[in-house]
Amino acid sequence: MSTLPPLVEPDALARYLNTQLDASDAPLEIERIRGGHSNETFFVTRGQDEWVLRRPPRGPLLPTAHDVAREYRVLRALAPTNVPVPQPLLLCEDTSVIGAPFYLMQRVPGVVIRTQLPAAFEEDVALRAGLGLELIDRLADLHAVDWQQVGLENFGKPTGYLERQLRRWSGQLDASRTRPTPDLDSVTIWLHEHLPESGPATIVHGDYRLDNAMFASEPPARILAILDWEMATIGDPLADLGYLLSFWREPQDAEPALQDDAWNVTALPGFCTRAQLVARYAERTGRTMEHVPFYVALAIWKLAILLEGSYARHLAGTTDDPFFARLGEGVPALARRALGVCRGELRFE
Repeated sequence: MSTLPPLVEPDALARYLNTQLDASDAPLEIERIRGGHSNETFFVTRGQDEWVLRRPPRGPLLPTAHDVAREYRVLRALAPTNVPVPQPLLLCEDTSVIGAPFYLMQRVPGVVIRTQLPAAFEEDVALRAGLGLELIDRLADLHAVDWQQVGLENFGKPTGYLERQLRRWSGQLDASRTRPTPDLDSVTIWLHEHLPESGPATIVHGDYRLDNAMFASEPPARILAILDWEMATIGDPLADLGYLLSFWREPQDAEPALQDDAWNVTALPGFCTRAQLVARYAERTGRTMEHVPFYVALAIWKLAILLEGSYARHLAGTTDDPFFARLGEGVPALARRALGVCRGELRFE
């Protein structure tokens, strides 16, 4: 049993919410959601109210990581647009309330697809292609938002995004090092040598994948909310496409680097191929796709570095997430996959 203090203290949160929202005597129920490994997520119920709370994990944390205020800000900006996001309710930056900053948003009644498809999509193989196309169409909608018009004019720098990504994540790798990382270092060199020129900047989600979307349970495929915006910024939109493709398995692919069942679902019959997703994005946006391997390698490299930081937290004993214990072998496996993309082992056309 963990001896760590609770991440959310119910009585303290209840008192705070009574001062910020309509007061209620109904008991507060808190359920920790284990689906992700970044910011901590909780279902919060009070009578008829159903919310989701997001807060950073326990430290030590890398600089600029797990910034819930940025996540809240981008949700506020996108709420009036045609991009589906949960409705944000409040941001609390007072760490005396639960021990960390947090924000609250409305809970969206839908399905997150990780290891199992909704029943209708399980029964009808022909419906599954729509899931990938819906992901691409909503991504195209996001990348079409005028980020200055929605109040994100100083949310990120519109130029030099890829250069900053390489610099920032190389620094995070150095800050997280507990062991040699030769394959990650080789990918770092390749990325610097193959850096493309970015097109016009857009809002970038930064963690865009199948299980960061809330789908309606009934067909046709429809996204009710895009989740987990902690990595969002202004930058190169193809970074989001590369990230989505980095998780998109096809039947002939090798086993996932981390043996996570959530990365197997798109290999089921009926799902779009990576090439079909690339073609749909090109059709919706008019962007050229010649540098897709760079963006996919960048995505896997960043994920490996992020998880290396999580592995460092595991070694330091500051997390009780059992997933992190698997990163001793999982991160090197991801690095090998990224290196394979650099060498042309995956096709995207």
